[in-house]
Amino acid sequence: MIETFLISGLSTKAVFSAVIFRPALFTGGIWEIIGNSSFFNILILIVMAIMSLVSWGIMVNKYRLFKEVNRQTEKFSALFTRSKQITDLLGQVKNFRMTPLSGIYSAGIREADAIMEAKNAGGGLQESKRKLDEDDFKTVNLMLDKSISEETGKLEKYVVFLATTANSAPFLGLLGTVVGIMDSFWAIGERGSASLAVVAPGIAEALLATIVGLAAAIPAVIGYNWANNKLKFILDHANNFSLELLARLKKDSYL
Repeated sequence: MIETFLISGLSTKAVFSAVIFRPALFTGGIWEIIGNSSFFNILILIVMAIMSLVSWGIMVNKYRLFKEVNRQTEKFSALFTRSKQITDLLGQVKNFRMTPLSGIYSAGIREADAIMEAKNAGGGLQESKRKLDEDDFKTVNLMLDKSISEETGKLEKYVVFLATTANSAPFLGLLGTVVGIMDSFWAIGERGSASLAVVAPGIAEALLATIVGLAAAIPAVIGYNWANNKLKFILDHANNFSLELLARLKKDSYL
């Protein structure tokens, strides 16, 4: 093939560009390999392709979600810091549903109000009896911890699938590789020949499974680590906000 190009007057550079840098994907080679693959290998390829598509969908969705969460978190945190009374933001919580801070804030205020109502249930109590004591604040703190866990749990949804893809796709690819090599040895045994024409289809099938497995796993690993880093940042912000909310509860009218 190279001699043909040289005879026709093409330079060495053109020959290497045509032979080396032309992917098999654009020559129909990959589709031919898939067409000649065994049913088991095709099934593995389909599973890995689905896992890859779902992983990419999760990563795109999480990117949009975390971007909106960060925007609302910064805005809600600024409003809370500027608020004069701790209950000033109750009417605006519905506008910040994406950020965990709004859920933590609502849970803390609700728990504090519920404790106050329980203290005042008998009526006629002195003003000093209507304040929250340290045990009450411990109860509020437990509720805030519960709310933090629930809110961050919502953001973690489906992230575990990225880890599943990252861990299982290479092994599925390896399984397809082993099957392809087994087919090659079987063909050698049946035809009694170890020529390239006999073993090449099975080896190509095996390598394709490896490539697809890695192509599914590598982005999933990167996406999982990125999502975990974002979740850690959000969790740290939620914990800091919880401490700030408790401090405001003590400083404002609940003390």
